Amino acid sequence: MKPTTFNTEAFDEWIRSRFVELNSELELRYYQQSDRANVLDIGTDIKLALETEGRDLIKILLDEGNTDEGFDSAFDLLGNVGLYMAACRRHDITEPSRETTSPLIEASALAMHIGASIGVTPRFATAHLTTHNRAHNGIYKRFTDLPDEKLFVDYNTKGILAYKRAADALLKIQPLGISHPISHDLLRVAKQALLDVIESNSQLFHRLDADRFFYCVRPYYKPYRVGSVIYRGANAGDFAGINVIDLTLGLCFANEASYSQMLVDKFLYMMPEDQQILRECMRRPNLMDDFLQAKDSSSQAWYQENLSLFIEVCELHGETAIQHHNELVIKYIAEPATTMEQQHLAKVTASGPPLQMLLDALERLRDRRAAAKRSDIRTRYYDLNHLKNSLRSRDV
Repeated sequence: MKPTTFNTEAFDEWIRSRFVELNSELELRYYQQSDRANVLDIGTDIKLALETEGRDLIKILLDEGNTDEGFDSAFDLLGNVGLYMAACRRHDITEPSRETTSPLIEASALAMHIGASIGVTPRFATAHLTTHNRAHNGIYKRFTDLPDEKLFVDYNTKGILAYKRAADALLKIQPLGISHPISHDLLRVAKQALLDVIESNSQLFHRLDADRFFYCVRPYYKPYRVGSVIYRGANAGDFAGINVIDLTLGLCFANEASYSQMLVDKFLYMMPEDQQILRECMRRPNLMDDFLQAKDSSSQAWYQENLSLFIEVCELHGETAIQHHNELVIKYIAEPATTMEQQHLAKVTASGPPLQMLLDALERLRDRRAAAKRSDIRTRYYDLNHLKNSLRSRDV
């Protein structure tokens, strides 16, 4: 891999320092208003500095032809360009509904070049701020220096890595089979990882200030244009692990239109290796069906032990989904939106659709993962109950 260029390092240093200072000062000014969602005519000089300083650094990189430095360097640079474009969107320097193409011409060109060359979406993604966000001197890249943003990113990263541990363990069961003694060990790993997700979510719920998140952190995750195309905001679920768990446990179905559409929409927001893992997972059988087909072995010790633990893992995955929707989504998005000025409501969600449409979709996803009893969508409620009834002890 070629060494990172001087100009790339200069832009990275700007993102880690001056960029954070400018955003933080703007957030301070916005938050002091009675209408905290308003950004119009606030800090005009600061916004101009943000836009022009970033453009000047990006133009040099575009002219330099900064390519073929290896995936890691290219992905990192794409993240820096994406953070800049997201900040411009947050501060209303750009606004996709009033534009047909992004006014950030140089940034768009560089983002599209890099994104196309490495096979990811040409904007910043969740991985840029979580799993692939290198710290310098203990400090990783953020938009602002606000403690609530750091808290949000810290606990998102913890949760994502825990989901990945669970997914990795479950994937290793498939070539071994559900009756293999080591599959029990792998289910225990998945169980502990999901308990870690629950703990991480709980800490976030109790420590993150709802207003600070809603008004000062969430707006950086809005959709924005790259060239002429509007790309939705980064989402904490833009990694393969959580869907690998869905599919491997058998709680969700790759051949169901609404679920597969969600997967299609998120593929390019994930790291390429995640894309490959998820594609392979979509073609594989699931563990719930394996247990259902092994009913003739219900008297065997392996069946009783492994199934009991499998059911625990399913229920914990459902619990993480219920916790995320009923606590985090409601507290940090739905409830604050009820006090928001009417003119801002259409632009609340990072994914683009109106808030109620988003909440309805998340509720259906929650109930699939929790195997809830519903007549309007397909869940594994009856199959999971059938498996529970095959256990000698119902204490699962």
